[in-house]
Amino acid sequence: MELHLIRHPRPDVPPGVCYGQADVGLAEDASDVAARLRPLLPADYVLHASPLARARLLAEALGTPVLDARLKEIHFGDWELRPYADIGTAIDAWADDPLGFRAPGGESAREMAARALHWLGELQQAAPAQPVVVVAHGGPLRAIAGHLLGLPAERWLSLDFGCGQVTRIDVESWGVVLRWFNR
Repeated sequence: MELHLIRHPRPDVPPGVCYGQADVGLAEDASDVAARLRPLLPADYVLHASPLARARLLAEALGTPVLDARLKEIHFGDWELRPYADIGTAIDAWADDPLGFRAPGGESAREMAARALHWLGELQQAAPAQPVVVVAHGGPLRAIAGHLLGLPAERWLSLDFGCGQVTRIDVESWGVVLRWFNR
């Protein structure tokens, strides 16, 4: 399976603001980003995306996506759209346990990864003949790529997907190949 992972374009969020599942707009035009990415994508593909606007708008500029809530970013609960400075020392608990910590009313990175990997398992079971393009968020893309590349979950955060960039991973019967990252 030829898998192209795209992180949404830059969101229209001030620096230092927590915005997990908050449905924020874009700071750049989705059509411009799609035009820039199109030469890196195969001519024909199956398109999947998060339903959050920042991913969905790019996916719609690329084609007709299958939207799946399991591809949404982590839910930060009461922290959504709050400046990190206002969260204060509570953020230290997250730094101490980045996979298991859950913001009040939100979900943990481990829970987010489980839903993204459930989606991936269904995709792999379907064994699509065409290449697959996924437009989503940093969290789910880290979980998908980290899992496919055999990295321990604690290392997934080191996969820094750039906004409006694409990564290609080929999943073969004999193993997985990272063809390129953040183009």
